[in-house]
Amino acid sequence: MSDTRSMARRGLLIILSSPSGAGKSTLAGRLRDWDSDIRFSVSATTRSAREGEADGREYHFVEEAAFKTMVRDGEMLEHAFVFGNFYGSPHRPVQDAIEAGADVLFDIDWQGAQQIANSPLAPHVLSIFLLPPSIHELRRRLESRGQDSAEVIAKRMTRSWDEISHWDSYDYVLVNDDLDTTEDRLRTIITAERLRRTQQPGLMAHVRKLQDEFEDGGL
Repeated sequence: MSDTRSMARRGLLIILSSPSGAGKSTLAGRLRDWDSDIRFSVSATTRSAREGEADGREYHFVEEAAFKTMVRDGEMLEHAFVFGNFYGSPHRPVQDAIEAGADVLFDIDWQGAQQIANSPLAPHVLSIFLLPPSIHELRRRLESRGQDSAEVIAKRMTRSWDEISHWDSYDYVLVNDDLDTTEDRLRTIITAERLRRTQQPGLMAHVRKLQDEFEDGGL
């Protein structure tokens, strides 16, 4: 656990992206286990719940009309149409969390990352892209999960290059060839980014205090 917990700070908006099968969901879970100050952003989606999923836990499951209304009313921080369904991140819960000093973790694609990077919350964004060690290994991981049909896996593999081609728009890029090593690197990045000037709202008051002491003859 980082020492920054005891400091007054703004939360980070942590974007973790990768092609399907590169390990982002596993690493996102590990980061939450590492630090309870990291919350997972619960996205809204128009797809149906899968077996074992609960509304408000994995996703907020909404009708397409309701989703489009949220987008129209500016209630979505980002949204995208992926594999026949809409996905999006409600703005208000994220805003409230980072103002309270909690980090919000996003498992989203490059489209969502770009929308957030262009949002009013951009100063608090930390974006990280995960690359697979090879395309062969990426396919092996997708097949070993046993969650998707061969047709869906083929679509994910086709989409993977589009995802990878946007790697250079992220703050950090890691090759996930070993989960433990990648997790350690993610922890290091987050710990350092929490000390970024924009994340420390008390710095201005402290500098003013130093200035007052200086002007009062505190040399």
